[in-house]
Amino acid sequence: MALFSFIHSLNTTFGTSIFEPVAETLASLKFPVAKKQFVVGDTISEQAQNEIQHIINELTIGGNPNKKDEIERIRNVCKQGKMNKLKTVKVDLFVKSNDGAIHLFDLKTAKPNISNFKDFKRTLLEWVAIYLSENPDANINSYIAIPYNPYEPEPYERWTLKGMLDLDNELKVAEEFWDFLGGEGAYLDLLNCFERVGIELRQEIDDYFSNFK
Repeated sequence: MALFSFIHSLNTTFGTSIFEPVAETLASLKFPVAKKQFVVGDTISEQAQNEIQHIINELTIGGNPNKKDEIERIRNVCKQGKMNKLKTVKVDLFVKSNDGAIHLFDLKTAKPNISNFKDFKRTLLEWVAIYLSENPDANINSYIAIPYNPYEPEPYERWTLKGMLDLDNELKVAEEFWDFLGGEGAYLDLLNCFERVGIELRQEIDDYFSNFK
């Protein structure tokens, strides 16, 4: 249990202390704007909230997710009805591309709990609605990003996420994520960097894990 707790804490720590700053630095080399822990805003229209709930309900009973369609549905109502204050989680990574397109990433551990994906989906849609309430014409995308593939060299079991997420337009895993941020080959370069650090710190790591024997 102690070892499990330690590994779980490592996953969390890697997300905030390593993956996010590395992603921000890498993206800043390619994109004009890259910010971690970005506050997307705090205002959402009541009609957008209702539309998000309709989308979630449709997916819960077996509808097929289509992120592009979902974004347009939200865009159509992003300024309709009462504007409500909504405190949502910060965007782990905000990226703005040269053509003005906005990309919002929610970084998750390699094997997130499937039961939480309804909440993840809602967050992605709320980010869109909040941003569009101030920028209704924006070209915006929001994603779940999983920094590495625990099944390597086998492909990530994407089918386990099917149902709530549009797998083609709402999920980036390992190479897809890092190469999007840094260009082709970025993922392999990062793996090489991590391996070199692991070799250099091997004795220190082994000494620490010996405490769990």
